[in-house]
Parts: sequence; structure tokens; C-alpha cells
Amino acid sequence: MSDWTRDIDPAGYGQSNRRWGGMIVNPAVFFPTAIISLAVILFSVIAPQASADLFGAMRGGVVAHFDWFLMSAGNLLLLFCVAVAVSPLGRIRLGGKGATPDYSRLSWFSMLFGAGMGIGLVFYGVGEPVTHFASSLSGAAGAPLGGAPGNPEAARSLALAATIFDWSLHPWAIFAVTGLAFALFAYDFNMPLSMRSAFYPIFGKAVWGRAGDLIEVLAVLATIFGLATSLGLGAQQAMAGITFLYGVTSSPLTILALIGIMASITFLSVRGGIDRGIRILSEANMWVALALLLFVLATGPMWHLLADFAKNIGNYLKLLPALSNPVGRSDRGFYDDWSVYYWAWWISWAPFVGMFMARISLGRTVREFIAGAMVAPSLLGIIWLTIFGDASIEQILAGKAPELAKASLDTQLFVLLETLPYAQITSFVSIALILIFFVTGWDSGTLVIDTMTAGGRTDTPLRQKAIWLFAVGGIGVVLLLSGGLNSLQAGAIATGLPLALVLLVMCAGTLRGLLAIHRQARTS
Repeated sequence: MSDWTRDIDPAGYGQSNRRWGGMIVNPAVFFPTAIISLAVILFSVIAPQASADLFGAMRGGVVAHFDWFLMSAGNLLLLFCVAVAVSPLGRIRLGGKGATPDYSRLSWFSMLFGAGMGIGLVFYGVGEPVTHFASSLSGAAGAPLGGAPGNPEAARSLALAATIFDWSLHPWAIFAVTGLAFALFAYDFNMPLSMRSAFYPIFGKAVWGRAGDLIEVLAVLATIFGLATSLGLGAQQAMAGITFLYGVTSSPLTILALIGIMASITFLSVRGGIDRGIRILSEANMWVALALLLFVLATGPMWHLLADFAKNIGNYLKLLPALSNPVGRSDRGFYDDWSVYYWAWWISWAPFVGMFMARISLGRTVREFIAGAMVAPSLLGIIWLTIFGDASIEQILAGKAPELAKASLDTQLFVLLETLPYAQITSFVSIALILIFFVTGWDSGTLVIDTMTAGGRTDTPLRQKAIWLFAVGGIGVVLLLSGGLNSLQAGAIATGLPLALVLLVMCAGTLRGLLAIHRQARTS
């Protein structure tokens, strides 16, 4: 094997860990992230308008100057995944030839999808296609690729292709790259389950020092803000659904009460761990999501929706080069407000989703891992967006829900369900779906942040996990109440930008790791 593999120092793995107050922490990672998290919470509580203005300015600056970089990073990460999967490196088994998976494919996929973007799809699954359809039909400034003014069918096709672009291969490739790096170095090189391990082939033992600490701090902060964004979206939509369905007034107090209830449930799930908490909830949520999906399909224009599935995939692939183009875009409204924001959000989520993917993927081949983490979720996302997005646009065109296009993003799902039978039941089910995704995302994110701040250790005490559970929830609450969706999005974008560079360098380390294993297999 190559020189760097012979130079691995097992004694350096946990040298930064310390016991502090009964907890297992890496002080150089734990304390900076805890202090910054607390500072954000206090600043947002004490000066809500100033914090909202600051986050808004951060978002504007990143989008104005680095949109091309975020889009290019997403493109490169997707190409890396495809190249590795189709190459001989794809046959490498994570954990070695004798390793076997800990979970069935159903459990594995359910947890991958639930932790990845389940709550986001529920939030945007109706709103984004409807928004793009309306702007494309009118030729508004925010229309993707200039829109299709006056042509309803072309506007529908463009709206679905643009939405699928934002939710399919690119984001899952970002997650898969990170998950592959975590799994490879943890299972095949016996390194800590941490971001720094993937950089060992490049920086050597320096990753156990300040360089590695900086990578970890950045990854933890990005995870906190990315996860807080998702929790804020989930709380906002669940509260909107409760208001829409039961007339409960949405206020800071009711939102806090809702999040408080969900925090208690999440704490119980964290206490149960992956097997007794996340796995059970994820599998249950997959069945609930499938039932809701089939209901909308059966009660909507079913044959039209089924036919549109293949059509939407074709339109997406046809427009993929134009939608992926990072320079010279004339559709700045769509490009900056949707795609660039999403790319930063996905990147900020990458350490969280990637580490969680790695923890449940022992025994999978690299090719199977990439297919399960990138291709399969993309197809399920396209099905979801086709059924909910096309059904919504069809209701608008048929004149059955003219108010749908004017409704807020967080209520559009419930407006759609109101046009279908059994609206009270399906709206209740949708709220339950959102809340379960809320719990599984919060739970898995808490476990990942705790692992990263503990130097890759997973045997930390419960109260240590609770610190991060309430830190993430606290940031989500204060950003949601002080600046709303804009502050949540700004936090994800600001932390996603520097992490994009980290992920690109991580690809080089991962490739060196895969090549070392491949060479060893050929010579043994």
C-alpha cells in the first residue's frame, strides 16, 4: 500500500479527547462550537432585528459573489460519485470482504431518506413546482431558464424539471461523497468517525492537531445551522397545518409549545439510540409517506401523473446541462433564490447526513452505497415531486384551486389536500408525517454532532447528547422567531460556503484511500 497508509498512528486517534464533567469531548471542537452556538442564540434573542439584518447581509454577500463556486462544487461532487461508482473502485466493500450489513435494505433506505431530506420534500413538494409554474407561465423574473410565457404545458414541464434538479442527483451526491469518506476511513482504516480522518492521506498526522480541529469545528457549525434550517421549516409548516386545520393561532408561544413537545419526543428517541429510536420511526414514516403518496395518486389524475413520471425524468435530463451551468445565467431569480440556496443548504447538511449514512452502511459495497445513497432517493424524490407537484398544477389549470398559487409555501400542501377527498384525515396525516420527520432529523443530527465533538466516539453519556439536542433546537427557534425563513436560509448558506471547499479536498483524500485498498487487493 502507499506510504501514507504505513504511517498511520493509532495512538493519535483519541489523543485530543478529554473527560470533562463526566462527558467525553474534544475540547478544541466542543467548546468553540458550543460558545458560538450560545452566542448566536443570545444575539438573536437580545437583538432580533439586528440578527435578522446580519444574516440577510451574509446571504446576499455569499449569493452575489460565490454562487458560481457553490454550483460548480455540486457539479464536481456529482461527477466524482459517478466516476467512482462505475470504476473498479465501486467493488470495494466498506469494512472489508467479510463485512456484512447491519440493517436490511428497507431499514437502511428508510433511515437514509428520513435523515436526508424527508422534511424538506414535504415542505417544498407542492410549493416549489407551483411557484416555478406560475413564474414560468407569466415569464416573471424568477422563472427558471426564462420560463415559457403563455404556454401552460411547457411551463409545467419546465417547473417540474427545475424542481427535480434542485432535489435529486446533485444533493444526494453531496451527501454520498461525505458518507463514503466517513465510512471508508472508519471501517477500512480504523480511524475515528470524523471529518478529519478523510484528510489523513493529504495532511498526515497534522489532522490530529489544529488543522483537523478547524475542519471539525466548521463541519459541526455547518451541521447545526443546516439542521436548524430544516427544523425551522418543519415547525413552521406543522404549525401552519395546525392553524389551517384546527384554527389554532400561530404565534411565538404556540410555536415554542410545539417545538417543546417535539423536543421531549426527540429526547426519548435519542435515548433509544439508532435501533430503538431512529430506525423504528424512520420505517414508520416511510409507510406513512407511501400511504399519503398513493392517496394523492389515486384521487388525483392518476394516469396523467403516472405518464408524467417518465416525462419529467426525460425533461430533467434534457435540461440538466443548462440548469447546472454556473456562469452567464439570465434567470438569476431562480438560480440564486432556489438552486444556489439549496446547494449551500445541502452542503451544510453533508457532515450530518454523511456521518449518519456511514454509521448504518457497514458491509455495503461502494457501488451499492452510492446507488442507495444517490440514485434510489433521487427516484423516490422524483416520484414525490411528480405526484404532488403535477397534481397541484393540474388543480390550478382545472380551476379547482385557484388560491393554491397564492398560498404561502407552508400552507400549499394543505390547500392541495383540501381539494381532494378526506381532507381532514389526510391533513392530519401530513402533520404527523412532518412531525416524525422532524424527530428523526433532529435525533440523527444530534447523534452526529455529538460524535463529531467527541473525537469520533459514539459511547458518550446521554446528557452530552442532550446539550446538542437543545442547542440545535434553540438556534432553530430563535432564527425562526427573529428573522423567519430568510434567517434560517442565511445561516445555512453562510456555513455551507467554506464547507464546499472542504468537501472538494475530501474527494482527493477519499480517492487516495480507495486506490490504496484497490492496490492492496490486487497484490494480495
